[in-house]
Amino acid sequence: MLIKICGITRLADAEAAVEQGAHALGSVFWANSPRFIDPYRARAIASALPPFVTTVGVFVNQRSEYVNGVAALVGLAAIQLHGDESPSYVAAMTRPVIKAIAWGPASEVDGVAAWPLRVTLLLDSHDPVGRGGTGRTIDWASASTVAAARRVVLAGGLTPENVGEAIARVKPFGIDVSSGVETSPGIKDHGRLKALFEAVARAFETPNGPREEEAPAARARRRREARRSRAAERERAGVGSPRASRKG
Repeated sequence: MLIKICGITRLADAEAAVEQGAHALGSVFWANSPRFIDPYRARAIASALPPFVTTVGVFVNQRSEYVNGVAALVGLAAIQLHGDESPSYVAAMTRPVIKAIAWGPASEVDGVAAWPLRVTLLLDSHDPVGRGGTGRTIDWASASTVAAARRVVLAGGLTPENVGEAIARVKPFGIDVSSGVETSPGIKDHGRLKALFEAVARAFETPNGPREEEAPAARARRRREARRSRAAERERAGVGSPRASRKG
């Protein structure tokens, strides 16, 4: 499972996360965020990391030229879009894209179909002001439906205390944690980082948990079930069925 620690502003925190086993580290380049980091500082941190760590830049409704420029300057491996960006905007990106989806009570599970599979979706709590890092969890039941159909990174209020349950219920491709391992915005608590990774390890050791060797088969089964369910709903609605096609 991919584990991403986001909101990195200090080299010591980046190194602590990598030491615990983080696969990816996120830096926020949106000036309104309390976790904002200057691109030149982020470049210095990224240059000190091992080559196997994925560096991700978080942006919110910013010009594509700026986003691509920062990605080149810092040496980002991926771009995470946390605003109202459209699929056409994504086409202008020069790096692989993670698109954050504000997952609230009104979220439409089928609405994620607008995003091509090459875009990894990140499900986070709805926050039109702060754009993430709120510490609020999302609806794991509906999130699991999306995770069954495509690659999903789960975010939103994950902590050492609840991450095991979140993994067991959603079975995501990866998790993204920020405020759940902080003492204050942008300042990581190394003890809580350690506790988080221990909790993730326990989740895969539990007899009823999503053991790593079983995860691919389970995900494939959930995807098939989700596709059958959506196909049945479309047929009942007369959309996309052979009968509806003949009438057209």
